[in-house]
Amino acid sequence: MQADKIIGILGAIPQEVNGIITQLKNRSEHKIGNRTYYQGYINDQKVVVVYSRIGKVAAAATVATLLLEFKVDSIAFIGVAGGIHADVKVGDVVVAKNLVQYDMDASPLRPKFEIPLLGKTYFDTDESWSKETCDHIEEMFGLENLYQLITPSELAKFNITTPKVHYGTIASGDQFFSTSEQKNNLQSQLPEVLCVEMEGAAVAQVCYEFGVPFIVIRTISDNANEEASFSFQSFVEEVSLVYGQEIINKMF
Repeated sequence: MQADKIIGILGAIPQEVNGIITQLKNRSEHKIGNRTYYQGYINDQKVVVVYSRIGKVAAAATVATLLLEFKVDSIAFIGVAGGIHADVKVGDVVVAKNLVQYDMDASPLRPKFEIPLLGKTYFDTDESWSKETCDHIEEMFGLENLYQLITPSELAKFNITTPKVHYGTIASGDQFFSTSEQKNNLQSQLPEVLCVEMEGAAVAQVCYEFGVPFIVIRTISDNANEEASFSFQSFVEEVSLVYGQEIINKMF
């Protein structure tokens, strides 16, 4: 990225961005709309970091503030997600190629999943930035590098052995997936989806409408089934914070 540009970085909950906030140089705080925006530098890159709160509306409001109040030039969303595709395991990272809102349904006026008036179903991320991020994560996942970040015993707790990075479709909606029925229903309708979360596609739509490049990076915390609630809480506290901090460090 270019050091003269400003990058907005956000996650839905504090644990997803706290590790990034603590390393900011020349940090300042600004409160707008019940959110605290942290301005500062990572290396020589100027950034604004914030947690958006959970859900599509909260994420959209936060991104709009980053664009209009802080004049950021690009957006990076980082956080956790539930794995949907059979190839995606806990501890893997999904970098979005594109995003879809699985709970958008204006049929029969418009096709299911299509955003009314925009005529779009899938929103594409910045391809070069996303693929470059995939390369950085591949490097991070080298076992020698990974073991310097997280102990083998912590990885073993979540059955993480050789985590992978995936590049593909992420689905967003205002539901926390905690049953196999939810998961199977989504797979039957959108079989290309790799993981599911609650903010990314809203971020994507706002960035699309403003013409701003963006990326979405999701660490798989659970399998979007009956074990998701337990897995989510412990994974966020013990693994995803470390992942997120290291991914952002490598990005700059």
